[in-house]
Amino acid sequence: MKLIVGLGNPGGKYEKTRHNLGFLVLDRFLRDFSQVQKTIWEDNKKFKCDISQIEWQPKHRNLEKVILIKPKTYMNNSGLCVELISSFYKINPSDIWIINDEIDLPLGSMKIRFGGGSAGHKGVMSIMSSLGTEKFWRFRLGIGHPKRNENSRLPKTGTGGQAEFRIQTSDRKRKFKNRGLKKIDELVLSTFSEGEFGKARELIKRGSKAIAEALENGLEKAMNRFNTK
Repeated sequence: MKLIVGLGNPGGKYEKTRHNLGFLVLDRFLRDFSQVQKTIWEDNKKFKCDISQIEWQPKHRNLEKVILIKPKTYMNNSGLCVELISSFYKINPSDIWIINDEIDLPLGSMKIRFGGGSAGHKGVMSIMSSLGTEKFWRFRLGIGHPKRNENSRLPKTGTGGQAEFRIQTSDRKRKFKNRGLKKIDELVLSTFSEGEFGKARELIKRGSKAIAEALENGLEKAMNRFNTK
C-alpha cells in the first residue's frame, strides 16, 4: 500500500498558489488516468483531510492499493493527518510519497528523492516531526527563489568604532534576513504570473505523469525519467 500526500493549504484563498502545487498535482493525477477518472475526493473528518482510495494495476507487477490525501490541517500541521492515516493503515514511512513545492529549485524543475532534510519546507518539517523520521519519498516541484543580494547592501565601516560597526552590521543582517523571509512567505502564497503560468502548468502535468510512472515501473525509473538534470 502506498500513501501519496499532496501538500497545500485548504480553502479558496490558497487554491492556485505556489504552495498548493501538491494539491494541484494530485487533482491532475485523478483527472489524467482512465482507471481513476470516476474517483472523487471524500472529506474525511477522522483523518482531517480530503482522501481518495484507488487500485493501480501495473502491467508487470502486483496490484497496488493507493491512498491519496490532501491535508486540511494547513501546511504547518501537515504531519498530523499523515501520522493518523499511516498509523491506522500501518503504512511504512518508505511507502509514503510527499508531493511538495520547492523554493530552492528553479520554476518548472522536479527532483524525486528519498530522505534528507526538509530544505526549510514547513509541511515537510511537520511530517518529519510527526513520523519521527525523514525516510520517506519526496516529489519536489520547483517554484523558484526570490532574488536577494544582502551582502552588497551591508553598511561600510563608520566612525563609531569597530564594536559599533559590528552591532550595526549584525542588526542590518537581521533586518535583511527578516525581509528575505517575508519575501519567501509572499512568494509561496502568491499565484503564478502570466509569464510563469506555462511552466507551472507543464510542471503539474509532469508531476502527475511522474506519480504514474513510479506506480507503474518503480521510483528509480521515475527518477531517471523526470528528475531535472
